[in-house]
Amino acid sequence: MRLENVSIIGMATMDAPHRVSSAVLEYQLAPLLAKYHLQRNIISTLTGINARRFWDPGTQPSEVATACAELALADADIPKEKLGVVVNTSVCKDYVEPSVASLVHGRLGLPSTTMNFDVGNACLAFLNGMEIVGRMIDAGQIEYGIVVDGEGSRHIVETTVKRLVEQSADQMTFWKNFATFTLGSGAAAVILGRADLHPDGHLFRGGVSRAATQYSHLCRGQVDEMHTDSTGLLSAGVALAQETLSVANHELGWDQNKPNLLVLHQVSAVHTTKLIQCLELDDTKVHRIFPEFGNIGPAAIPITLAKAVDAGRVKKGDRVALMGIGSGLNCAMMEVIW
Repeated sequence: MRLENVSIIGMATMDAPHRVSSAVLEYQLAPLLAKYHLQRNIISTLTGINARRFWDPGTQPSEVATACAELALADADIPKEKLGVVVNTSVCKDYVEPSVASLVHGRLGLPSTTMNFDVGNACLAFLNGMEIVGRMIDAGQIEYGIVVDGEGSRHIVETTVKRLVEQSADQMTFWKNFATFTLGSGAAAVILGRADLHPDGHLFRGGVSRAATQYSHLCRGQVDEMHTDSTGLLSAGVALAQETLSVANHELGWDQNKPNLLVLHQVSAVHTTKLIQCLELDDTKVHRIFPEFGNIGPAAIPITLAKAVDAGRVKKGDRVALMGIGSGLNCAMMEVIW
């Protein structure tokens, strides 16, 4: 899928305000760790995640998604009335229904002509949302659209810790729930618009995707619980990523002119290292945020991109690869020319 006339013209991200160290979670899990003779710093050691962020109790996804959208509108410097669509991509929801997008639409005070809907695809949804909006712009259906995401991990992490300790969970149950401790919180918003109207924008070239849904059983989550076969998920995910990269190299020309920055979906140290090794990526081009922020779901890629920009790692004309794997399994790789 190639896009011809689409650029990122506005972007904003937000970090949740409360830093919760892995040491805190490990202290809370101490009875289980002692029971199974596991090292006390097991989360940080196995995942490379030292901390994650939580919002204030009761904070809803639509609240932080709306706050990010307002910042992105200011960054794009366009009237909100020009938005043709709001696409929310968060795993976290205020309610089963209505959609988070409708709540963001209402909070922003957008006109009735602005479409709004949610897109769900685990950790890949933000990239999918960008593709959908990009296609709508290229088709002439709209001139501008916004993709938003608000993720909060406080409830599922705290509930999982409490449940495992109170039930004195067996070791198999502990490991099934272990990936939950990697989850973080954050929010992101990206505004896409017609490139010919914004010559200073960042050209969104589109990308490629591949699916391996025979592995959809490897990670399954509810509001308060997530079971993951971490080893199986990593193995199947890397294999799918290798297939996807082969297609991206050809269709995006990465085999001739490699990207300058690699924005990988942030999961853990093991996941990142394995991807870099198996895909034969240049480690120096990967910007890491997982040690301090954990896995922020669909918001991870835009947040990582924004932090790389803030760190001065991106200059005008750079080719930026956006690369992610999501439960399902699905993989997507896309490119932005900065």
